[in-house]
Amino acid sequence: MFICTRSFFPLLACLLTLALVTPSAACAAAACGPGSAVQIWTAPLAAQPGEPLQIMAVATDGALDGLSVVDPGGRQLDLTVTHGGGPPWSLRGTLPAPARGSYRIEALRGGRPAACSEVGIGASGNRGSGTWDQSTQAFFAAWVEQLFDAPPEQSLSFPSLEPVLRDPQRNFLYDYLRKGEDLRVAAEPDCADLAYFLRAYFAWKLGLPVSFRACGRGSATSPPRCDAPEIDRSFVGTAASADTFRRVSRRIMDRVTSGGGRTALDDSGTDFYPVPLERNALWPGTVYADPYGHTLMIVKWVPQTATRDGLLLAVDAQPDNSVARKRFWEGTFLFARTPSAGPGFKAYRPPLPGGPQGSPVPPANGTLTGRAGLPPYSGSQENLEPAEFYARMEKLINPRGLDPEAAYEAMLAALMEQLETRVQSVANGEDYMRSHPGAVVPMPKGPAIFETVGPWEDYATPSRDMRLLIALKVLEGLPERIRKHPELYVLKQLFGLKSESAAEAAARIEQLHARRIREKFITYTRSDGSPFRLSLADIYARRPGLEVAYNPNDCVERRWGAAPGLPDFGTCRRQAPSDQRTRMEEYRPWFHEARRPPR
Repeated sequence: MFICTRSFFPLLACLLTLALVTPSAACAAAACGPGSAVQIWTAPLAAQPGEPLQIMAVATDGALDGLSVVDPGGRQLDLTVTHGGGPPWSLRGTLPAPARGSYRIEALRGGRPAACSEVGIGASGNRGSGTWDQSTQAFFAAWVEQLFDAPPEQSLSFPSLEPVLRDPQRNFLYDYLRKGEDLRVAAEPDCADLAYFLRAYFAWKLGLPVSFRACGRGSATSPPRCDAPEIDRSFVGTAASADTFRRVSRRIMDRVTSGGGRTALDDSGTDFYPVPLERNALWPGTVYADPYGHTLMIVKWVPQTATRDGLLLAVDAQPDNSVARKRFWEGTFLFARTPSAGPGFKAYRPPLPGGPQGSPVPPANGTLTGRAGLPPYSGSQENLEPAEFYARMEKLINPRGLDPEAAYEAMLAALMEQLETRVQSVANGEDYMRSHPGAVVPMPKGPAIFETVGPWEDYATPSRDMRLLIALKVLEGLPERIRKHPELYVLKQLFGLKSESAAEAAARIEQLHARRIREKFITYTRSDGSPFRLSLADIYARRPGLEVAYNPNDCVERRWGAAPGLPDFGTCRRQAPSDQRTRMEEYRPWFHEARRPPR
């Protein structure tokens, strides 16, 4: 549908012109603006002649075909674009060296403009509505997807968020304010901070308010509760400096904790609220809070096709500030029904106009019906048993069902990603210990081993190791899952009309598992600098050692489950103090049973 002004005479002129000119040139003199569900964004904010202009079109109602640009001289330019998934759907292209003047940009669908925008090169740009409305939320989702985009099969990890945000190919908002601002801010959020930091960064560039709360950690019988929201408007109505962003982001990260994601699902006094387990509600930028304090953020859906299984990809940050992309599976997205947390997929509760004198306030659950463009509130995750939760997610990710062998290979790949991430985490701990010869990292007592701060939080791996032990169980437990939930799988057709039974498929996967764990390897660096290779079968055999392998005061060999008599143990030169090892043995049942202790 062409976008023309509603007054009669310009509309008549536009319609008469349609038969004489191309669709992109038609209505060029008419009013130009966004479609009802399509918005065009450009970067930097104040585009200059001769410098690249980044263009992103974002749609909430369906995929777009391309971007067309009409330059000040009336020439039409069709841009090469990269496509983002959906919903929301996005296109990104670059105008290499625009001249001074006005450019008309059109987002096309079916060969016709779905929305357009007039951009003045050499003039100030438009930062949007200044509120967290649907178009802004959709832009945030598309921006997050592109930050962490890479082929699905590629392992994607970074030492921190900094190289991601400083990469103009990834970060559409890099140097958006044209102040060299991105080179003057650190970007090193950890697990609990990552979602808040990305929201604050986006708000800084777009001139939006941000909301955050200080929350407790909860108890064995109740989820965390939060204080009243703090609404910061430092970015609103101004191109705030890097110093301002550093101050605001530092305050946010000092205030928020992992408790902010684990609040009860029916609690309105929270930063995040639960959404339906539906594809339209789970946009990139949605967080996943597990029952034990870890938080991930959705970054991409890869749809299932006739030749490829679907994937749901997310990123998380670790205490050492590393950031990695991971696929959804039971070994990474932990889910449990527990009185101490409200786990699940949750959306940000943005500050919206509605307070005194129109001041922004976070909306309550009852007002989040989906009509304002935000995902609706839903308590549907509250009563799900883990098996039901994972079954529903699998149906979303792979609605056609999964071939059992393909399912096994996907889970195996996810497990190997976790192991490779642990290789780097343990190596980081070794680097710290080598740079602090003779030092002993204090070990917290009891459940605090999972939640403390300082070097223990940075270099010990109790939470990651518990997830790894769970992942090992999940992979070897796939045959039993096939027996219990055959409806999730596409079983082989045998001779005639007979299908393979669930028991036959499960037995086939057991044989596959026995073979594949001998074919997969990781390599770690021993204390003497020599490499040592472990097969996945070795790691399964070392599970007792891995139940007490999280202490950075132990040598790297012990941290990979080595014990006297094993071939890699001979180079071990360091052991945790005896009192710490005694307590680790006391805590061993938590890891053996994969049961996080109550606070």
